[in-house]
Amino acid sequence: MSYAVPSLVRVPLAEKGLTIADFLVPVRVGERVSPLVRHAGLVAAGIALLVLAARIAIPIPGTPVPFVLTNFGVLVVGGSLGLRRGAFAALGYVLLGVVGLPVFAEGHAGFAVLLGARGGYLLGFIAAAALVGRLAELGWDRRFGGAIGATLLGTAVIYLIGVPWLALTTGMPLGDAVVKGLEPFVLADAAKLAAAAILFPATWWVVGRRPSDR
Repeated sequence: MSYAVPSLVRVPLAEKGLTIADFLVPVRVGERVSPLVRHAGLVAAGIALLVLAARIAIPIPGTPVPFVLTNFGVLVVGGSLGLRRGAFAALGYVLLGVVGLPVFAEGHAGFAVLLGARGGYLLGFIAAAALVGRLAELGWDRRFGGAIGATLLGTAVIYLIGVPWLALTTGMPLGDAVVKGLEPFVLADAAKLAAAAILFPATWWVVGRRPSDR
């Protein structure tokens, strides 16, 4: 007996791999620069968005992990840019902080941050951007249900890496790490992923209705 495996692709094959960013760059602009320059510009824009998102940071008593908007930025960047560009944007953001620029939450910087309690979340940002980006390339972001699924999976990846890392670097039991590194953020993160899931289909709707210059 054989079972059919549902396809993850939710767009026509001709549109597979295309993301919002590919439609937001006008053809006239794209034709004047090389693909490498265009991709680099989009990655740079993604890094800038993550840096700005990290400016919103609120310390939470009892946990070394603050409330931030960076994870929301990661979902948006990954879904907008796709797997490679999204991952490179998240990686670029992390590298900027590692080399000493104060781009992490609360102005932190340095390699020590990556090795500390927050390091797992930073690595999770890269993985989440890649995952959400790949699902966006398969068309998950074009409908609300798929966008919710993609952003939920991306958020889960951040915590699957961040919480064990928190336990390892602080020496606290994994259960305590869950209490301190996950539970305080559940409601806020649910709102963030819902906002991202609404933003993606809405943007596609706008892209589809604007006069085409492609």
